[in-house]
Parts: sequence; structure tokens; C-alpha cells
Amino acid sequence: MERNEQPHEEAEETLDQINKKTGRNMPQAIATGAALVILIVACLLLSVDLFVLLVVVFMILALWELRVDFATVGLHLPVFMLWLCSSFTLIATYYSPYHLITMSLSIIVSIILVAIAASAKISVGNRLSLAVAGKLSNTDASARLESSFNHEGGEQHHSRLSHVAVSVLTVLYIPLLASCVIISLTFNGHPIAHAIMLVFLPALSDTGGLFAGAWLGKHKLSPRISPKKSVEGLVGSMLFAMAGAFAVFACTYDASKWATRWWVPIVAGILIGAVGTFGDLCASMLKRDIGIKEMGHLLKGHGGVMDRVDSILMSAPFTCALLWIIGL
Repeated sequence: MERNEQPHEEAEETLDQINKKTGRNMPQAIATGAALVILIVACLLLSVDLFVLLVVVFMILALWELRVDFATVGLHLPVFMLWLCSSFTLIATYYSPYHLITMSLSIIVSIILVAIAASAKISVGNRLSLAVAGKLSNTDASARLESSFNHEGGEQHHSRLSHVAVSVLTVLYIPLLASCVIISLTFNGHPIAHAIMLVFLPALSDTGGLFAGAWLGKHKLSPRISPKKSVEGLVGSMLFAMAGAFAVFACTYDASKWATRWWVPIVAGILIGAVGTFGDLCASMLKRDIGIKEMGHLLKGHGGVMDRVDSILMSAPFTCALLWIIGL
């Protein structure tokens, strides 16, 4: 009986060590990741329009998470106006025959409307208060102490300009960058390949960085912002993204494309690995500045939606521009 229990205890101990080193519950993370992959692939295979709708849904959830996060430090986001403007921007960008012009005009109008709504600072119901209370109850005291908003005077009050600035930043961070994912579906006749590159390659890059950092990580990349990220993890991110890019290109383009563009997966892998890691660091810096550990809790093992899509959003304009410039 003791012999049977010993391997089980060793496995649990090994799993606990991996969870501590990666900073997440790996079984939950793998299960959630698999479910997301199935959902996204199913939408792409059934209809690209369904994938666009899925992007809109994830954006709505991400905006709610950001609203709660900023509310913990007294900053107000006009979430209903953000939902309305952002949804219109993504849908209009995809269905309009003038994709770039529509996206640009929609973002400009969104900034104006969101800025006006943020200056009004209107809040309805107590759902936000309950969400903020739950967020604060699950936040480490040490994280709050390190926040730039840590103070001794109780609730902190901000000027209207602060609310407007944060709201405009949100427009530029989420709907603008998400629009680049939508734009990639509209050119050169390869929407599924483009969607896979913009969504799955950053996720694959994150996975490569996670495993390389957990098993080989010794040299800290940015210990002050994200202590768990390492140089080895960054290299792993690039290599995994590069391998994924080679696989996508091999399944999508014929030999004539490969003959002159064999270098593109290498560039794409390096670009996605580097920019995706930068996106993770930006999100980590934002969380540290606010004083929270996770952006949300909607995705088991991954934290919030923003924790999952930060690298996707940051790398989207670069990957989209690369594919468009080289005509793929």
C-alpha cells in the first residue's frame, strides 16, 4: 500500500513545484487552453463571421475586467459606451468594403464619445461595487502596498482628466488592437491562416515561454516587473512561435511562395515572441501599478481574459502588417 502511495505523493509534489514555478494551476490552465482552442477552431471552421463575433465577445469581457481593475483605485471607465463603440468598430471594420478607413474613423469617433462619457462619470446599479469588493478581497496585501495608488487617506479621488485619459487609453489598447485581428481576415484570401497566426501563435509563444522558463529559466528578464519571466523563457517563446509559423505556412502556401519567402516564419516567430513578451510585461506593469495579482478570474488557470489576450493584442498590429506587406 505504501509503495502505491509513494509515486502518487511524488507526482503531487512535482506538480506543486511546477505550479509554484509557473505561477498558475497547470492542470486547470491546460484544460482551459484546450477548451479555448476547440472553441476558436470550431468558429473558424464553421464561419469566419462566428470568429468575428467571438472576438467581440472576448473584447466585451476584457473591457469589463479592466473596468473593475481600474475601479479598485477609483478610476472610472464608461463601460457601456466602450462596449457600444468597440463592438461597432470591430463589426463595421469587418463588413465595410473600406476596412482601414472604417476602422480609423470608428476609433476616432469612439475616442470622442468615450471621453465625453468618462467625464460624466455615470454609474448604474451596484454590480461594479460588488465586483470591486470581490477583487479587493482576493488581492494580496503586499500587492496593494506596492501599488502606485497606495495611500493613507482612504478612498482616492481623481480629476475628470484622469478618468478621460484612462478611458482613451482603453480604446487604444483593446478595440484598436483587436481591430488589427479583424483587418487580417480581410486581405489576400487566407482568413483562417491569418486568424491562426494572430491568435494561436502568441498563445503558443506564451506556452513555449512558460515551459522554457519553468525548466531552464535562470536569468531574469525583468525581475522588478515580472519576476517569473526569464531570458530562457523569451528564447523559448520565439522558438515555439517560429515552429508554429512554419507549420501554418506549410499548410497554407504552395512551393512558389516558399521559394522566396522562406524567411518569413523566422521573422514572424522572433517578432511574435518579442512583442508578445513585451505585451505580457506591459500587463504585469499595469497590474503591479494598480496593486492586483490577476486581471480577472473568468478563465481557470489563466486568470482573466486580459491575462490571456494581452500578448495577442500587442502582437496583432505587427503580425498583420507583416502579412500585408509581404502579400501573404
